[in-house]
Amino acid sequence: MRRLAAALLVVVLAGCGCADDVPESRPTPRPPAPATSPALTLSCDATGVRLPAMPAGLTRVGSFARLASLTRRIKVKGLVWRQNDEQLYVGVVCGVRTAEQFVTLVASSTLTTYEGKPALRWTTRRGLRNFMWLERPGTAVYIGATPGLAPHIRQIAAGIS
Repeated sequence: MRRLAAALLVVVLAGCGCADDVPESRPTPRPPAPATSPALTLSCDATGVRLPAMPAGLTRVGSFARLASLTRRIKVKGLVWRQNDEQLYVGVVCGVRTAEQFVTLVASSTLTTYEGKPALRWTTRRGLRNFMWLERPGTAVYIGATPGLAPHIRQIAAGIS
């Protein structure tokens, strides 16, 4: 299984034309967050991942420290937003150092790339759409959304720095 995952990673990273294979539609540029709203940062190490302003109408409702889809227990830090019955999750998955480790994190996922980095897409049985990429060794960025908020995944991913 690991050899197959490593072989798929090589094919994807070799420029198979999958770089644009990210969930849903292309993002539209968002204006910067107002100066009064504090920047949110999630981190696994000294260098954090800065989150963009969330789409209008979302209210931050909590945090999470676990992703059930992961094949092993690993440190996760994330925040949850809600709009009516829809939810949006953004977080970091800590401790994954190599692309080979990353591609084995979610059993039933699709391997792709995001900005030249290995990425995984998957949908849970309850319909949660998930997207995660290896930002740098030790830090993967995770975004999950229920179907009504899934079109925002790409926009949020584009705003993460």
